[in-house]
Amino acid sequence: MIGRSSTQTWSPSERVSRTVALLSRRGFALGPERLAGLCLGGPVSEGDVRWAVAASPDLAFAHELVLQGADRTRSSEIRQRAAAHDADAPHYREMTVRFVQTLVAFAPFIRSVSIAGSLASGGFRASDDVDLNLIVDDGRRHLAYVAVNLLGLLHALRHRSKPVDDLTRRPVAPRLMTANLILERSQCHPLARQDEDMAFEMLMSQPIFGLDVFDEVIQANQPLLDLFPQLAHRPPGPGIESTARTRLPAWLFPAALDGTARRVGGAAWRYMQWTRRGKPDALARVAFVRATMRPYTLFDEQDVT
Repeated sequence: MIGRSSTQTWSPSERVSRTVALLSRRGFALGPERLAGLCLGGPVSEGDVRWAVAASPDLAFAHELVLQGADRTRSSEIRQRAAAHDADAPHYREMTVRFVQTLVAFAPFIRSVSIAGSLASGGFRASDDVDLNLIVDDGRRHLAYVAVNLLGLLHALRHRSKPVDDLTRRPVAPRLMTANLILERSQCHPLARQDEDMAFEMLMSQPIFGLDVFDEVIQANQPLLDLFPQLAHRPPGPGIESTARTRLPAWLFPAALDGTARRVGGAAWRYMQWTRRGKPDALARVAFVRATMRPYTLFDEQDVT
């Protein structure tokens, strides 16, 4: 784990370099101004970013982005994603808010929902799915997974003309609203993972429901704040509490149902992987994302037997 004692000893150039490496692992990059505000250990100046690039043989500018040298071959694709984001993200963000309103009305055990993935990071395009991070009542992770996917399928049936790629193509309806990370409340106090990748996941998340629950998690995990002090000063998101519909009673979803949901969800997960059987790049991307989420992934081998 890397905490305050480490980040405070790094020079601005070291912090820039480590942040660029962190972004690279997630497949995207930022321009110098935004990168300066999102650096490990707290914001630096844009001048510090430009100096770090000039001084390091491992960093480079390409298409107005700060990249690791090895990523220059992907710079055009990354830039295209950033440009597509400005055109596609507003519509999908509005769509997501409406979906989450329905989700939390149907599933009262869901306590917080955040937009994650490319829609939060700034690299969204219309062929992507929308990743959601959830915090749920204890013993209901699989119920939450089934709820997201059931409602997500019904929602996607109304958007069958949506552009797709190898990750989002499905036989009946496109993959659109998906669960990226599902945490039980007890897993958050504290989090087992308090490294820079988890801290960055929380930093990039955009809470739209249960902002108080999300903030409680941040305050309960000081190492996250040590790594990214920006977490303490995140701007208010487009919360939906004031417009959320009346929620179903919680007693309809006892924890005893989670075992059944685990079996149903596991079967659905295996089916989704089967649909990708001939697409090694898609399978590799799924494996990478799951690796970054451990130990919180659902349906690892021991979880679907």
